[in-house]
Amino acid sequence: MTDFDWQPLLLTFRLATTTTLLLLLVGIPLAGWLAFTRFRFKPVVEAVISLPLVLPPSVLGFYFLLAFSPTGFLGEKLLSWFDLRLLFTFEGLVVASIFYSLPFMVHPVQAGLENLPASLREASYTLGKSRRETFFRVLLPNIKPSLLTGLVLSFAHTIGEFGLVLMIGGNLPGQTRVASVAIYDEVELLHYGAANAYALLLLVISFGILLTVYAINKRWVIF
Repeated sequence: MTDFDWQPLLLTFRLATTTTLLLLLVGIPLAGWLAFTRFRFKPVVEAVISLPLVLPPSVLGFYFLLAFSPTGFLGEKLLSWFDLRLLFTFEGLVVASIFYSLPFMVHPVQAGLENLPASLREASYTLGKSRRETFFRVLLPNIKPSLLTGLVLSFAHTIGEFGLVLMIGGNLPGQTRVASVAIYDEVELLHYGAANAYALLLLVISFGILLTVYAINKRWVIF
């Protein structure tokens, strides 16, 4: 363990934290819209959001690779307009991770909102609360287990990414070499001790996170 490099783990948790915080800003309003909208093409939007649940990460990674490439339409515009390069950068990992983990934030929150009685919203409107106030001050506080589940699943799912981050970020030490990529590298080099150290730490941390969320959710249900 003397040669153990903590940098991939630290980068992994930085990526997971950044992604989860941004998903809070994106996923919660999106989940609220999906829960209450009567938009005709709502199933299409839900299907797009759910794609990461069924598609291999390498498929998404391949198309993100094409999109983020400096020769691609999106990559070229970002580079020329904002001098922003997403391919093989931490920022690119964050953007790809947001799309990849989006259903893990949206689905629990959407389900929690849909299971709330309609009378709760109606009572809030009757008391003069706006839609925004009702959503943030009445509805969200009543789905704490769903919010916690979305947060934890998004964080844990981002920690476990491999195919997507490898294709988008490559393997740049200190920039894009996250723990899952480090495990792959160590196995390729037959450094099973280092690979086991990374894998065991991720296993223990992921199990601890899930155990905590289940325990807290059970307590909230009881009380």
